[in-house]
Amino acid sequence: MSAVVVFLVIGGFALLLLLLSLVGGGHLHLGHFHVGHLHLGHLHLGHAAQGHGGGELSAPVIAGFLGAFGFGAAIVASLLPGRGAFTVLVSVAAGLLAAVPAGWLAGRLVSAAMNMPTDATLTSGDLVGAVGVVITPVPVGGYGEVRLAVAGQQIKFNARADQPLALGTAVFVIEVPTPTSVLVEPTPPVA
Repeated sequence: MSAVVVFLVIGGFALLLLLLSLVGGGHLHLGHFHVGHLHLGHLHLGHAAQGHGGGELSAPVIAGFLGAFGFGAAIVASLLPGRGAFTVLVSVAAGLLAAVPAGWLAGRLVSAAMNMPTDATLTSGDLVGAVGVVITPVPVGGYGEVRLAVAGQQIKFNARADQPLALGTAVFVIEVPTPTSVLVEPTPPVA
């Protein structure tokens, strides 16, 4: 088997490892061998984003390292003339030169993705006090429609009011009876 094929198999294994870690959520267990939390004797290679520090290796880091090593070495081995020990040695060196930054970058990307701050999920209670405008007139005792500004988005809701509201009336939400409807009042005029 040529060196190019061996290096391509290493790169292909890395892609399989990455796919398994993504499908298994980083915790895919295969018998005693654990992908995502790789246990080899007393050596523990865990999940980088669990808050145990940035020095741990995760399955995506290992996959990035092995993939860059395998595919980088295969490229160099296919470009070099001859198939001797020199070609393999130079290919391994080139593969390592590609693998170290790729593994480091994969670790940084996984850590950044797992530690990304996000906003809290909006609830119906967050609609109370939202302002908007009537887009379908609201009759007394019936439903019309309003467009509300919610978390920087314009969202349409069914609306009821204690008084009829004409098209274009500025309103604010006073109650949220259901997830798709609101009780509104006209915005008081600015003095």
